[in-house]
Amino acid sequence: MAAIPKAELHVHIEGTLEPAMVFDLAERNHIDLPYDSVAELEAKYRFTDLQSFLDIYYENMAVLRTRQDFHDLAAAYLRTCPEQGVRHAEIFFDPQAHLKRGVSIDTVITGLCDAIDEYRDQVSASLILCFLRDDTAESAMATLLAAEPYLDRIIGVGLDSAEVGHPPSKFAEVFQRAREKGLKVVAHAGEEGPPEYVREALDVLGAQRIDHGIRALDDPKLVARLRREQIPLTVCPLSNVRLGVFGDIREHTLPRMLDEGLLVTVNSDDPAYFGGNVEANVAAIREHLGVTEKQLRALAENSVRASFLDEQTKERLLVEVDAWNG
Repeated sequence: MAAIPKAELHVHIEGTLEPAMVFDLAERNHIDLPYDSVAELEAKYRFTDLQSFLDIYYENMAVLRTRQDFHDLAAAYLRTCPEQGVRHAEIFFDPQAHLKRGVSIDTVITGLCDAIDEYRDQVSASLILCFLRDDTAESAMATLLAAEPYLDRIIGVGLDSAEVGHPPSKFAEVFQRAREKGLKVVAHAGEEGPPEYVREALDVLGAQRIDHGIRALDDPKLVARLRREQIPLTVCPLSNVRLGVFGDIREHTLPRMLDEGLLVTVNSDDPAYFGGNVEANVAAIREHLGVTEKQLRALAENSVRASFLDEQTKERLLVEVDAWNG
């Protein structure tokens, strides 16, 4: 079955770091790993919540050191996009996690952009710089300032990492500066955090998309607002299951979100850790949630409409979606 054309709007490039690449880059950079084999590393991918995932996620990042490393990381993701039907990707990256290790922001961004430029004939891609919400607002601001020479290659800013106890309002000033610089705004909210975090992301940060947003269903007034304003929600079904938000894929509330008339998209989040790329997520909701072909087409259309592409390019991609015959 041909993959439906789509945009992927919620993928962390560091979360595409496959176990085999962890070992390859460790060897290249002469780094000793705390595990002896790919199988031993994969055995650690038994997460109980977001923090248990983040611990290993940041640990594995230690192998990313050079411009070539970041190129290879992004290239490995981008070369899989055509077979997944991904025509456009808006890719998150976490510069603070690298700056702390002494890796310059120039190394990170130029490496990622090398890959984006190399694969631009196969898939278009943009970068979204994410701030770590469990770090300080001062660190976020310093990171944005450091990134300013590269804003021609960055389409927007986001907010990710450990959610509970770190409300969006903590980062009001840095997001205001980002908006003044003309950057688009997205934010993780309502994954493990409460619906109020979704509301703060919209009203305080000026978020144009909400990443995850599944807890919004706990607040009928918020659901009504999301439906009325057609604010995109970048949902990641397999991620939600692997992190224990839902005990089983069959419990996922995606069908309810569609029934509520919300502008939902389907994405992979951190595919190397959560069991599948975006097309695997599509297959899972089709098999286990009874998502119909009509709904799949609507989800794909949503992903294009929710992207930050120009209107002409959106219309071209929507024609591709409309022509899809499964």
